[in-house]
Amino acid sequence: MATTPRNPELLTREQAAAYLGVRPQTLAVWASTGRYNLPMVRVGRSVRYRVADLERWLSARTVGAVTGDEK
Repeated sequence: MATTPRNPELLTREQAAAYLGVRPQTLAVWASTGRYNLPMVRVGRSVRYRVADLERWLSARTVGAVTGDEK
């Protein structure tokens, strides 16, 4: 049986949680309650997160960003 390389752009719930600095259970709660609109990909019973979606989600929640001209 041939194996295909894993897509590095798709993270497991555990990997996405580590990326965001939260627990995997937190992501599960957010998904089930709809608390945050964090896009995910369902693959059968598995859930995957795109790195680009996580980055967009984080950017949308960034508050008080410093542009570099400010001191």
